[in-house]
Amino acid sequence: MRRRGLAALAVLLGGLGLTGLAAPGPRAHAPVAGADAGLIARGRALFVDGCSSCHGLDARGRPQQGPSLVGVGAAAADFYLSTGRMPLPDPRSQPLRAPPAYGRSQIRALVAYVGSLGGPPIPVVDPGRGRLNAGLAAFTEHCAGCHQVVGRGGIVTGAIVPPLQQATPTQIAEAVRTGPYVMPRFSTRQIDDRTLDDIVRYVRSTRHPDNRGGWGIGNLGPIPEGMVAWLLAGSALLLVARLIGERTR
Repeated sequence: MRRRGLAALAVLLGGLGLTGLAAPGPRAHAPVAGADAGLIARGRALFVDGCSSCHGLDARGRPQQGPSLVGVGAAAADFYLSTGRMPLPDPRSQPLRAPPAYGRSQIRALVAYVGSLGGPPIPVVDPGRGRLNAGLAAFTEHCAGCHQVVGRGGIVTGAIVPPLQQATPTQIAEAVRTGPYVMPRFSTRQIDDRTLDDIVRYVRSTRHPDNRGGWGIGNLGPIPEGMVAWLLAGSALLLVARLIGERTR
C-alpha cells in the first residue's frame, strides 16, 4: 500500500510538471483589482480581435509592429486606451490623444487582460490631498521642461508634447508612472505618492488660471507671451515713427 501511494504521488507530481511545461503564451499573474476570470477572458477576445495584429496573439509583440505587453501592467493599458492613443493606425506614428475606440466596459476588460500579464496596477491619486505650491514646484522641476509650466505642451526632438488640459487625474498619474512614448518614467523614489497628488492638483489648476492684472493671451507660457508683447510693442513703435515722419515732411 505504501509503495502504491508513493507511485500515485509521483504520477501526480509528474503530471503537474508536464502541465506547467506545456502551458502556452505568457504566464498570467494575479488578476487586477476587481477583475475576474470572465472579464479577463472577454478582454482576451477583444485583444485577439483588435490588438494582436501588432502585439501578437501571445501579447509578446511583433517586430516593427508593436512592443510586448507582458509586464507593462494595467496602468499603461488604461492610459493608452482611455486616451484613444491605441489602437494606433500606423505603428510608425506617435500616439496622440483621440476619442477612445472602445467603450468603458470594453476598456475595463482589455485592461484586465493586459494587467493579468503582470506589471503595475492603475495608480490611485487624490488631488484633493495635494498642495498647490508644492505641485507647482514639483511640476516645474520634473515636467515643465517639456509641457511648459502651464501644461500647454510643446515640441521636443522627434515628438509632440501633448497639452494636459483634457487629462484626468488618473491619466496624469498613469503617465507619470509608466512614461508613455518618449516621456521618462518616474518611480515612487523620484516622485512619491504625496508629490504626485500635488502635481495633479497643480495641473488641474492650470485649466482655469487667474489672469489677474493682465491679458492671458491663451496662457501659452512666458516665452510666447513675451514674443507677442514684443510684436505689439514693435508695431506700435513703427506706427509712431511713421506718424512722426509724416509730420516732419
